[in-house]
Amino acid sequence: MTMANGERTYRLRALTDLWTGSVTLEERNGQIKEKTGPDRLITTGMLGSIRWWFEVLVRGLDGNACDPTDTKCEDRNHCAVCELFGCTGWARKFRFEVLDENSGTKTDQIKQNQTFNLCFTPLRPIRVEEWTLLDAALRLIADYGAIGGKTVFKPTDESSRASTLHHKDYGLVQMVTSQQYDGTGRDDLGKYLSKWRKLNHGEFAWASLQHFWCVNGKYLGREDNNKSTFNQVLGRQEAKNQGQQLATRNDGIARWLAGSQQESKKVFSFKNPARTFGFVINFNDMEQRLRNAWGQNGWDFLTGDNIINQLFAGKEDRS
Repeated sequence: MTMANGERTYRLRALTDLWTGSVTLEERNGQIKEKTGPDRLITTGMLGSIRWWFEVLVRGLDGNACDPTDTKCEDRNHCAVCELFGCTGWARKFRFEVLDENSGTKTDQIKQNQTFNLCFTPLRPIRVEEWTLLDAALRLIADYGAIGGKTVFKPTDESSRASTLHHKDYGLVQMVTSQQYDGTGRDDLGKYLSKWRKLNHGEFAWASLQHFWCVNGKYLGREDNNKSTFNQVLGRQEAKNQGQQLATRNDGIARWLAGSQQESKKVFSFKNPARTFGFVINFNDMEQRLRNAWGQNGWDFLTGDNIINQLFAGKEDRS
């Protein structure tokens, strides 16, 4: 992380290609329509993903974060997240840029093994607590999560299908610059977050680090036509021709994990490098589902509390 004239620049390396919601125009039957594709970078897509993880972190620290798609946050009556990222009547506190490894503006897709920079330039004063939360959100993405779109694709061990779009990994990054611990701890952040607007998180309450888990080094995927550890964990039939049917329709946890066309899935998995993470109703239930898929040994089930402790540990404790 570098700082000059108040700006902060984080250097990262893409472990997979990134998909940031780029849009192109396509003519079809005489009409121009938008077509989503990965070929160019849209910085608002990148920033939207960072904001989402910032919200997860804030909720995990007992703070309040609105749903930006359906919010009453406006002007000065806003939550802690909108204070930094902006909302109706309240401008974002920083200018956001994605730069290439030579500090030029990045406009094309970020590809695997490319190095890039995220630059945050203050437009108004930014508190040390806000910088600390932003630092932690970026490390949360790099060490335990993923960034951008198309992170719900599922890995496969089937060689004939591994290269197809819906089995590819997108969104894994590595922080290249070392992090400097500034001493702002959880108690300080708790006091800061308690000052902001109180919200009922409602159906977004699950998107919190308090309900988050991660296993690095393991993935869920399809082994063959009849075996899918991903479907097994989600409580679906494993055979391909039955993959979209819930194995137990009375299993409320399975239905919640699997989501629907209108609801987010709660389990995400990547093959190379291997990482699986998600959100839960019950940690014990989730861990048992994973043990049924992977066996008992050789992996660590990290919960949100473990991860919060790592994010806000002193530098010597993280080494």
